[in-house]
Amino acid sequence: MTDIANPPFEGPEKLLEIWFAPSPDHIPGAEEASGKHGLRKVPREVWDEILAIVKCQVLSVTYGDEIDAYLLSESSLFVSPHRLILKTCGTTLNLLGLPRILEVARDHADLPVVHRLFYSRKSFMFPERQLGPHRDWRDEVSFLDGLFSNGAGYTVGKVNGDHWLLYITSPGSDSPYSSLANSITEAADPTSPVVPGSGDADGAETLSVPDYTIEILMTHLAPESRAPFFFGSSEQTEASFESSSPSEQALSLSSSLGITDLFPPHLTTLDAYAFLPCGYSSNALIKWGARATEVEGADPEESESTEGGEGYYTIHVTPEEGWSYASFECNVPLPTTPSPRPSSIPDLKTLIRRVVNIFRPGRLTLTLFVSSEDNSNAEEEDGESAVEAAQRAFKAALTSAGAKVNGAGGVRLEHGVYKRTDKINYEFGGYDLAFASFELR
Repeated sequence: MTDIANPPFEGPEKLLEIWFAPSPDHIPGAEEASGKHGLRKVPREVWDEILAIVKCQVLSVTYGDEIDAYLLSESSLFVSPHRLILKTCGTTLNLLGLPRILEVARDHADLPVVHRLFYSRKSFMFPERQLGPHRDWRDEVSFLDGLFSNGAGYTVGKVNGDHWLLYITSPGSDSPYSSLANSITEAADPTSPVVPGSGDADGAETLSVPDYTIEILMTHLAPESRAPFFFGSSEQTEASFESSSPSEQALSLSSSLGITDLFPPHLTTLDAYAFLPCGYSSNALIKWGARATEVEGADPEESESTEGGEGYYTIHVTPEEGWSYASFECNVPLPTTPSPRPSSIPDLKTLIRRVVNIFRPGRLTLTLFVSSEDNSNAEEEDGESAVEAAQRAFKAALTSAGAKVNGAGGVRLEHGVYKRTDKINYEFGGYDLAFASFELR
């Protein structure tokens, strides 16, 4: 029976991602912009107004070179010139903020049309506690269908078990980029008009970097992994919060648990918050690829890629027994093989093990959502697609402990191995998904 005085908290987040253009270069005024442009021009008080509709608030902000990362009372907001990502947990009303977001994009950033929209979430633990359209997946789909005529909803995984829900739109006919709808996998029609700055001299259009998002959604966290996220209400704990801020407490905890070492510290800007009596959230901005070599002290040979940029990861932890949950999300494209340089971005298998070693979940779901260019190229060359490589990395990371060796590949599972309970690959318009579920043996 649920304690009415201490009701359960819904850890699994609602994730809304809105693209108003294929890349920052497509934003009006991008070529002339010497500072922030597009959505990053929107004043802070306007975001505060939108978040009030959603029923959460800003705790802190990290301003990066390409992304503004807002740490929220219920998860995170990431703002790029062309894209907004709103991730909220609990009983927040994520979708109710969407109409106002569309108005703000039009009025403040001259972005009147949505290029693509993604809304996703894991199945709720306590769906009966949700409010508004979030009470039922069918209501969420109906709400989104009322705003978009080109959307589709999907359920991935076991309906009576762990599953993942996704709503995705394709570029509409009223979008200035609609002729680029298939540009991720093939060149646009050479006779079609070219949007300034959108392609090469032959009219071909591709994303400058792949769109890549990995999520690790964990439940049934081990007691020893939950314990550090309880800050209590004792006099000693109250005093410690008086002598250091929630952010300082969280950053110290991040260091002691190894969160600060998930990615090379010299490439990472971390913002974190410790909640009383329990709970933790963090946002990190990460330089990767060619952008990583620009960091002071970086190895100029660290990246052979001409691509690069600024990405993020975000972590949120609900440690209470009975509904313990931790999520990790990252949009930095990860290699599938380890680098010999310990200062490099980790490969997918290594990152999964690092995250799982911190939280030690009894069950977890992994998703990799990636633009289709890599998959299409691999199929044409009879190679391994991105989702196939991801599924291989998921299994290798979790179903064997790994050898204890020094250097690259030296991360091993510290608390046992898992068995895979579900594996699904899914193809969408321009995107592919690798989905897998595991539970501790």
